[in-house]
Amino acid sequence: MAIQTSFLPHFPHLLQGKAKPSKASVIAKQLDHPRHLSLPDLSALLGAFFPTEFFSSAPDSKPLREAIYTPTTLFWAFLFQVLNPGMACQSVVAKVRAWLIQRPLNPKRPSLGTAAFCQARCALSAKFLQAACEALQNKLSTQASSTWLWCGHGVKVLDGSSLSMPDTAVNQERWPQPPAQKQGCGFPVASLLGVFCLSTGGWLGHALGKWSSHDLSLWQQVRHLLKKGDVLLGDAGFCAWALMAELKASGVDSVFRLHQARPKDLSQGRRLGPNECLQIWRKPKHRPGKCPWSAQQWEALPEQLEVRVIQVPIERKGFRTQTVWIATTLSDAKRYSSEQIAELYYRRWSIELFFRDIKTTLKMDVLRCKTPSMVEKEILMHVCAYNAIRLLILHSAMSSGSELGRISFKGALDVLREWLPRAGEYADKPRKLAQWREELLAAIANVRNPHRPERQEPRAKKRRPKTHQLLTKPRHEFKEIPHREKYRKAA
Repeated sequence: MAIQTSFLPHFPHLLQGKAKPSKASVIAKQLDHPRHLSLPDLSALLGAFFPTEFFSSAPDSKPLREAIYTPTTLFWAFLFQVLNPGMACQSVVAKVRAWLIQRPLNPKRPSLGTAAFCQARCALSAKFLQAACEALQNKLSTQASSTWLWCGHGVKVLDGSSLSMPDTAVNQERWPQPPAQKQGCGFPVASLLGVFCLSTGGWLGHALGKWSSHDLSLWQQVRHLLKKGDVLLGDAGFCAWALMAELKASGVDSVFRLHQARPKDLSQGRRLGPNECLQIWRKPKHRPGKCPWSAQQWEALPEQLEVRVIQVPIERKGFRTQTVWIATTLSDAKRYSSEQIAELYYRRWSIELFFRDIKTTLKMDVLRCKTPSMVEKEILMHVCAYNAIRLLILHSAMSSGSELGRISFKGALDVLREWLPRAGEYADKPRKLAQWREELLAAIANVRNPHRPERQEPRAKKRRPKTHQLLTKPRHEFKEIPHREKYRKAA
């Protein structure tokens, strides 16, 4: 009689071997592999920023059919493209193909053509990208230290900017070019209103409009980003009675530079100190034309508002004394001194640095997508990339005890790019991956911006540009002048 059991039950596979898998199970594994496909380097280092099972439960995260370019794969591929500005779609497709070749159970190798990737990226759901943005924003807000609050308040800072994009008919229809540009020679320009967290630098939300849209006209799209107890920081363009009254009614205080149309006179109101007074700003009798607030919203605003006006002299050795006027609804002079408010407004310049990191370092000043829907998705991917790097900087500052504002965004991005290849090798080795991640955070903590107060760097280029002509007509009508090196513009 044949023995059916092993004498050494703890080593059955070594003595008896494994049963040969059926063809059906092999095919099932091969079909299941592309479903969970993702670029291993980015997902290994940044995947921990998303909740568990996020990529299986997020809106529109499940593919409609078996495919290589699943929503998860497209997300990481698109993110990789944003983190490497100027990278063509051909390079991303080659990266996916190269990784598939290295896998033991690789499916059919994708073509090096970009058509399938571009079509799949166009079909990528905006809800899925929006859910990814919210996941990163929640991670930033929950892990921020309470010691980074200003007088116990979370400070949000907002400002406007602009973006350019390819000159296509659909982009021109959505975001027309400025009238000063000739037809066929200009580019669509969109106005962008961004809201950031002052302490962590996180990008909380944005609104898009035409180039001619005033920042206040986009306010209604981002008002939900503020909560009771916050402080909103902005320049003189936001110092409007309706905005300050609406914020105060919802429990949000504001610190703005005094609008140029307001009188700079401390004699109007009750004196609180040598350089500050408390004024009563009354509601205008008539709702202004083209007002961003509807008639119903306007009627709901209070009839008057207490505003504290502060005169801040700025004295620098070797320069004339300048004066900055600040308007705020923080009326308690004992709790919020004028020096504290002046220092807070001085930090408003941080949003200019945030926009520089996004538009210059991540190259978002000129977008590359050719349709409005893809332009909006490209902006959402920049939000994800920017906030992911901010999370790395936050974790690095917390683990090393470094000052959060001193860590270089550009330096963190450069370090991340160098750490990615090895992270892909450690994707299936949790212990080595955790150690490699700690090394990444330690390296980011060492790329600090030097402390250089009052340093001036003129925005001018030393390198002379090439002697190309300017395109002053549509390209199909333009004729190039021969020997352009000798060409000189007529006086």
